[in-house]
Amino acid sequence: MKIENIRLLKEPEKSFIVFKENKEFSPWHHHPEFELVYITKGQGKRMIGDHIARFDDGDLILLGTYLPHEWLCDKTFYSETEGFRGEGIVIQFLYDFLGKIFFEIPENSALNKLLQDASRGIKFSNNTKKLLIPLVKNIVELSNSERLYSLFSIFKILSESKDYTLLCSPGFMEPFHANENTPMQKAMQYILQNFQKNANIDGILSYTKMSNTAFCMAFKKNYRMTFKEYILKIRVGYACNLLIDNSLNISEVAYNSGFENISNFNRQFKKIKGITPSQFRDEYN
Repeated sequence: MKIENIRLLKEPEKSFIVFKENKEFSPWHHHPEFELVYITKGQGKRMIGDHIARFDDGDLILLGTYLPHEWLCDKTFYSETEGFRGEGIVIQFLYDFLGKIFFEIPENSALNKLLQDASRGIKFSNNTKKLLIPLVKNIVELSNSERLYSLFSIFKILSESKDYTLLCSPGFMEPFHANENTPMQKAMQYILQNFQKNANIDGILSYTKMSNTAFCMAFKKNYRMTFKEYILKIRVGYACNLLIDNSLNISEVAYNSGFENISNFNRQFKKIKGITPSQFRDEYN
């Protein structure tokens, strides 16, 4: 499935993009900007990386850089007389639009962590959504300088948010920051280098120089799941990449993703994604 590189026009006197979308939403595409998307009018199927789900009015999503996505409205939102009847508001910004180190200063550590999580797509809910939506709706009507200060208010809410869900499997668009040398970053390096082979707890402990207890506690705190669960999700996420690419058959996808046999692959894939690998490929195609 081909991914288009579609970018909104950034005006020369503006450092980031605020755009009200009232034409047909863009097809399966990606871009280097982070993107906060608020659907003001629409219903249909949302595809973000290897995540497929229904969406409705009020959908509020944060996307990381180069994360492929599409909002496909139901046929009821297309009319021969009125044209497309969906609407949305989009805010886009590059990681360095405020300078190369803005998001990396100590005061922005929580916001920077959220932007890293956005590589998997983030869906907001509850109180975070209630606080963000008025700001997103209002930012369209503001002057250039007012938009900037409003965006800072949005950043503050994002940095404090706990009401969100990560959408993609970790193996689909897992960020990796090679300049960091913490034990957890070393663990991630080991996982990304070995998930197609026999990645195991003994190998990680040897690589990170951590005790079994310290590693398991730190890993679950950072990633909200056990090491074994994470490895499975990494493999399934990577398999989704291969399924979307369409160049390999199901068996080849399984073995290239680190599964030893096709039956285990089918079972684990359905357990995590809710559908079989074949059904997943059909959904995208």
